[in-house]
Parts: sequence; C-alpha cells; structure tokens
Amino acid sequence: MNQPNAEAPLGGADAMIAMNHVEKWYGEFKALTDINLAVRKGERIVLCGPSGSGKSTLIRCINHLEGYQKGEIRVGGTKLGDDAKTIDAVRREVGMVFQHFNLFPHLSVLQNCMLAPMRSLGVSKAEAEATARQLLGRVKILEQAEKYPAQLSGGQQQRVAIARALCMRPKVMLFDEPTSALDPEMVKEVLDTMIALAEEGMTMICVTHEMGFARQVANRVIFMASGAIVEEAPPEEFFGNPRHERTRRFLGEILHKH
Repeated sequence: MNQPNAEAPLGGADAMIAMNHVEKWYGEFKALTDINLAVRKGERIVLCGPSGSGKSTLIRCINHLEGYQKGEIRVGGTKLGDDAKTIDAVRREVGMVFQHFNLFPHLSVLQNCMLAPMRSLGVSKAEAEATARQLLGRVKILEQAEKYPAQLSGGQQQRVAIARALCMRPKVMLFDEPTSALDPEMVKEVLDTMIALAEEGMTMICVTHEMGFARQVANRVIFMASGAIVEEAPPEEFFGNPRHERTRRFLGEILHKH
C-alpha cells in the first residue's frame, strides 16, 4: 500500500528527507505504520487526511519533536538518532511552523526573529537584525517589526512565525496546519506567503486541508489514514483520478465542506 517513491530512493543524492519503514507507537496505539517517504530538494509535498491519521506525527518525527520506535529517518544525509548533537544538527536544517504561532509574547517581532540565530548559530546581533528585517520584508510584515505579538492579527503572527523559521536559513520547511487556527479572511495572506516560498524553490512538507493550495503548489499530494500512507500522486492525478476509496471519500467530504 505504501511504496517508497521510485524516483527518489532512500538516501539518494537528491533526497533532502528520507523516511524508511518508520513506525511509531503511543503505548498500545500505533500512530505510524511502515512510512516510506523520500523528498527531493525543491520538492513541495502536501500531506492530507482525516483528523488523527498521523500527518502531524509524521512531520514532527522529522525534526525529532516526536521520537519513533522503528525504521530510519535521514535529513540532508544525516541519520536522525537520539543524541542531542545529531538532533540539533537536523533542527538547524529544518524550519517548522505550527498551527499556533508560539511567538514569545514578551519579545518584539524583531526580537522573536533574532533570538534563535544569535543563540543557536552564534550570529552577531547586527547580522541577526539585518537578516530578520530582510525576511520580515519578504513576508510583507516589516512595518510591524517593533510591535509585540499580541498587537498583531493571527495572520500577521503566523507570517512572523514563518519569518522566524526562515531566519535560521533552513533547507527544509515543515508546516503543521499553519492556517487552521486562523479566521477565514486571514488564511489567504499566510497561503500567499507560503506560495511565494514555494516559487523560490524551498523544499516544503505541509500538513493542510487547503486543497486549493495543494493543487497550486504541491509536486505530490500524500493522503494518510490510520497512520499509514494510503495514496500519493501529483495533484492533477490525486484530485482528478484518486485510486483508493478512502481517498475518494475524504476528497468528497472536504470539497463538499468548502
């Protein structure tokens, strides 16, 4: 049911992320079953599926926010282990944006973006500020640099969270339902930011229910159910001719809602 991508073998030279037979349990509950996934440099993957299908767990395993019990994960050729040094090395390569923005409320927008590069990468204050201002401009929110998170809308806070992740110069960006906590009118500004990133060639894995975004941006759409990859295909094939009944049912429900 879940075959490794033939074009991007595990550990291949162009595989930014490679997951090989990854399995995860929470006690007796099996959250991920035999996950095989290879993501090439510059590829944009959208993960979709019903609530509880394992999508967020899968991407959280990539930067070891969640541990896994079986299989192997490589990021940029580095095998992810339990040692802090390897985990830190992988996290420097991988930016992550969550459903909730997780900005530090006592720091300004600019300070939120400067903190990690200064602490984790040893970047000077002047360089961190210059990079933060450049990336806040890139997500079209530079004018809010001196404000605090509570003074911003949800959509603005999420764009700050994207800029903050980019300040670490990641090679891969993970998005975990980045628009699901937003009011509908704020969704577009965040999706537009992500579309611009995709057009610049950023390697991305995005968990989302925004099927319009999947059609526009994804190289591959992956459908998960019950902790397993059920189907993966390019968007035109995924939406136009889904092979599995579970995929068809999910698409019917989600497209009916929207």
